[in-house]
Amino acid sequence: MTSVIQTMLDKEYLERSDIIELLRCSEDEALLLYRKAAGVRDRYLGNMVYLRGLIEYSNVCGKNCLYCGIRRDNRRVEHYTLTREEVIEAAMTAYRLNFGSIAIQAGENTSESFISNIEEIIVSIRKMTEGRLGITLSLGEQKRETYKRWFDAGAHRYLLRIEASSPDLYRKAHPDDGMHNYYNRLECLQILKETGYQTGTGVMIGLPCQSLTHLADDILFMRDFDIDMCGMGPFIEHSDTPLGRNGSENLFLKERFSLTLRMIAIARIVMKDINIVASTAMQAVDKFGREKAIACGANVIMPNLTPEIYRSGYRIYEGKPAFKEIEEVNVSGLNMDLIPGTTIGLGIWGDAPHFNKRMAKS
Repeated sequence: MTSVIQTMLDKEYLERSDIIELLRCSEDEALLLYRKAAGVRDRYLGNMVYLRGLIEYSNVCGKNCLYCGIRRDNRRVEHYTLTREEVIEAAMTAYRLNFGSIAIQAGENTSESFISNIEEIIVSIRKMTEGRLGITLSLGEQKRETYKRWFDAGAHRYLLRIEASSPDLYRKAHPDDGMHNYYNRLECLQILKETGYQTGTGVMIGLPCQSLTHLADDILFMRDFDIDMCGMGPFIEHSDTPLGRNGSENLFLKERFSLTLRMIAIARIVMKDINIVASTAMQAVDKFGREKAIACGANVIMPNLTPEIYRSGYRIYEGKPAFKEIEEVNVSGLNMDLIPGTTIGLGIWGDAPHFNKRMAKS
């Protein structure tokens, strides 16, 4: 007898009510969901996992988000910014190890010196790798002119997480001031698309006051915004933030982890040909969190190439894994035995097919 969940998964399109039911399905039923999502990924993107070498450029941030450990008002953060040479060295490590791309991430900074430094770094990396190393940026809200400068310099992907697609829920996770405006963030996402970036966004799963309806709407928001990339992870408290005053000893982290797996799987089914990241936060909750995310439909991982002496400073949540140096015999750091049939895409940018389709329609 066909289960209700299987009947939903056999549908060509998932309705909002279907997504809510899939999010609340039992663990046994979730296996059907995960199997379906992995099949969709393999059909539309193949069984390859792409690498984005993560370089955490700076933990200096002008924002004051209520959940983030590097928020402006956290006086316990020891601030750092990599030198140009340190960034270039990390990028060349990625190139030497045959990563297809790097991702440069930082706290939000709109100063001219920051903007110019990033521009010069992008130009240098493109020149030194003869344009072979793809460059993803995750540097927050910027002006249209800034996004254009970085795009013209050679960056081609940009991740700007909305964190919560509900304006009300967004407000609960951010200060109510002009620097933290939901509609400004939406505008930035639109500008990124108009500039020509492969554009990504994502949400946190398990925020206070968040419901399954919120999460279903997050999926539909990303579908309707026509994103090319998605990065989602469980909300993990940081004790030096307003939303984490009780520390990270939270009884519901495993539940958030399971819910994140379901969100990844549903996102894959709904948005078949986008790139979906198996985030580091998944590994913070479960040793094999990234492998489990890949088994549920994700196809991108971000091994950390930040110089080791700085890694503890980029702690946006507590419990962040203390990664070892990249091992040349296994640059992904994944346990491939847990994801049979999966291969690592070395030397490949791994652009989402969705981006090419979207550009062809524009």
